[in-house]
Amino acid sequence: MESPQNIKKRLKSVNNIGQITKAMELVSATKMRKSQEIALASRPYAFAGLELLANLSVLEKTSKLKMPKLFEVRKKINKVLFIVVSSDKGLAGAFNSSVFKKFEAHLKIEKEEWKKEQHIYLAVGEKAYQYLNKKGFKVVKKFIHAGDFTTPEQVLPLSDFIIKGYLNYDFDRVIAVSTHFRSALKQEPHIRRVLPIDFEHVKDTIKEIIPEKGKFAELIKEHRIDFVPDEKKVAEYLIEPNPQEVIEKLAEHLFFMQVYHLILEANASEHSARRMAMKTASDNAKDLGETLNLQYNKSRQSRITTEIAEISAGAEAQQ
Repeated sequence: MESPQNIKKRLKSVNNIGQITKAMELVSATKMRKSQEIALASRPYAFAGLELLANLSVLEKTSKLKMPKLFEVRKKINKVLFIVVSSDKGLAGAFNSSVFKKFEAHLKIEKEEWKKEQHIYLAVGEKAYQYLNKKGFKVVKKFIHAGDFTTPEQVLPLSDFIIKGYLNYDFDRVIAVSTHFRSALKQEPHIRRVLPIDFEHVKDTIKEIIPEKGKFAELIKEHRIDFVPDEKKVAEYLIEPNPQEVIEKLAEHLFFMQVYHLILEANASEHSARRMAMKTASDNAKDLGETLNLQYNKSRQSRITTEIAEISAGAEAQQ
């Protein structure tokens, strides 16, 4: 049996780790609540923005208006930009690995298409940058240190980089790999095409991210709100004074809101995953501490029994 001194050292280490993970759990819980509130509060605006994007994407069919280049579906796809969204820090459970697994699964499914295209990558988060570098992928840009609670000002450079690159024909398609926040216990990795903007892809995005449960889902059912528009019954818009200029600015703003909402959802997912990981670590440390404490008591009792037996044997020998 292991000596009581060694067990006591291990017990002390486990208790110290338990205190650290408990503190991190409390910090993550606070960040999770705040980031969750921000993400959920932004959903109605984000969904309304996606609905408007879907309507604008079919506007060209029903009007003589020339749509912005963000809606341009190019016949020949030479370059594809992948945006991989992760965290800057670790200790977030399966948050980062689930995104990377989803990305790798997509690579296998689209293996034949990949041979015809050139791919470049944009890393959002230090972990995504490390992962892509390790795999040997070409990272053209990375965005890190966005903060625990991302602001629109922090996302604007990311959105501008994507829009300018697409308009300059640096890439012909943009695909985002990120995590969508379902609940504190459930976060789902998603792959969605964000550029070019077309009706079918926007409709699929809306269907994927609209919550099935919770207050927002109940509100949608109660008021019979449908964020997925009917392609054949698109609302008519009167745009003044310059329709072309207004639509171009509106398309860029709505795309920015889509990217911003995507980052907010990833932030809420990250803090939720970290909080659960730290809670699991704290529980494991507590269980291990109890086991080591029991071993320590048994070892100590065994040593005491041995010493008593030796004293008794010595006393009998002197008689």
